[in-house]
Amino acid sequence: MDESRVNPNPSPDDLDRRLILLLQANARESTATLARKLGVARTTVVARLARLEASGRIVGYTARLGGDEAGRSVQAFVGITVSPKAGREVVKRLAELPELRQLASVSGEFDYMALLRADTTARLDALLDEIGEIDGVLRTNSSVVLALRVDRQT
Repeated sequence: MDESRVNPNPSPDDLDRRLILLLQANARESTATLARKLGVARTTVVARLARLEASGRIVGYTARLGGDEAGRSVQAFVGITVSPKAGREVVKRLAELPELRQLASVSGEFDYMALLRADTTARLDALLDEIGEIDGVLRTNSSVVLALRVDRQT
């Protein structure tokens, strides 16, 4: 029996994983082309996409900058240490920064690791000052990205 009829959020199977890989390579691929590459009907792809989106496994599609456009910005990884019990408020304040691309809770030397993308080094410098001034931030440590060697954007 088809698991999707019994469970509306079944575990991803091989077809789901292959579909996700194709979308990660090119999220603008048409459902007809995806179906042809996967060897299934277009309606199957449409149903799978709807289920993956509804279950939260796919949460959106985005445009990634490349070439000269990507090279015009400065990226930095920023380790952030916060005072005890300040995490929730610090995260709220960080989330307000449009230059914040990712924020992860991490183990080790820092409490959080942020990925920032700024238009200029001057803007990055100002952002680091803003982050350092947030109540509860004890210290930051920044590493500017010189070059991406592998970028799978999963």
